Amino acid sequence: MRAVICRELTGVGGLEYVNDWPEPQAGPGEVVVEVKAAALNFPDLLMIQGLYQERPPLPFVVGTEMSGVVAAVGEGVTHVAPGDRVVAACGRTLAERVVAKAPFVIPAPRKLGFEAAAGICITYFTSMHALKQRAQLKPGETLLVLGAAGGVGTTAVELGKQMGAVVIAAASSDAKLELVRKLGADHVVNYTAEDLRERIKAITGGKGVDVVYDPVGGALAEPALRSMAWGGRYLVIGFAGGDIPRIPLNLPLLKGCSIVGVFWGSFAARERDVQRRNVMELWEMFEAGQLVPVVGETHPLADYAQAFESLATRRAQGKVVLVP
Repeated sequence: MRAVICRELTGVGGLEYVNDWPEPQAGPGEVVVEVKAAALNFPDLLMIQGLYQERPPLPFVVGTEMSGVVAAVGEGVTHVAPGDRVVAACGRTLAERVVAKAPFVIPAPRKLGFEAAAGICITYFTSMHALKQRAQLKPGETLLVLGAAGGVGTTAVELGKQMGAVVIAAASSDAKLELVRKLGADHVVNYTAEDLRERIKAITGGKGVDVVYDPVGGALAEPALRSMAWGGRYLVIGFAGGDIPRIPLNLPLLKGCSIVGVFWGSFAARERDVQRRNVMELWEMFEAGQLVPVVGETHPLADYAQAFESLATRRAQGKVVLVP
């Protein structure tokens, strides 16, 4: 079958598009899915460089999440059946078909097409866990979203509004700010043209923000932390900016705020019942039309290099999706 595989941990140059990868088979407790669309995420970039915490043996099929149709189920699988529309964050997804452990395979939201559904697992699950369990975001609080037009950023803006927060969306271009305005952001900041701290002071009347959602890291981290209100929560989502920041620990002390790590994968494995409730709540919001996934770019599977380049340069708005 056709697939994008990683032969060397050298970034996109180590990838190859093949048409003879072995077909997956469903063993006990497994599901084979015919992939209709697959979405890229920042960890995919790290994995093909050997910089992610998981390092599968070479060669391996790249990709993290997808949407598709169940092709076969193994012994003991009862919650899905051949022909069902599903989503999964199971890895090895840039291929025509993928095999996944059954618990990772979830019936897809009925209102979403395959391309929209392909990228909902990693991003919405991360933002839901971050804002609900880790930040315990309350109606009326102020939420600052960095990298707000990216894959996880757009979902944080949407969910922040659904939870009743005042959302400040920060991004690197006016075009990206136009997108987050459409998603409901109350205020926007172009942090390449404006001073982030001064804008937040002006927006909040000097109070600062209650929650920072930071998937970027790098040079934005310290000014964002200095812009927090008393008792605030700083959510560490990731480091799409490239650098892991060094935080002066006197800042949390002086502001009485918390720096809170968000690792959705470990949370989902350790607290499955809570994750299941999060999924049910998200699916209700999809059904009600309260959440609308943003797909910024769609590429054929053979054009994987262009798709990865869009992610690496942070050109993408919303999700980057590949279609086999």
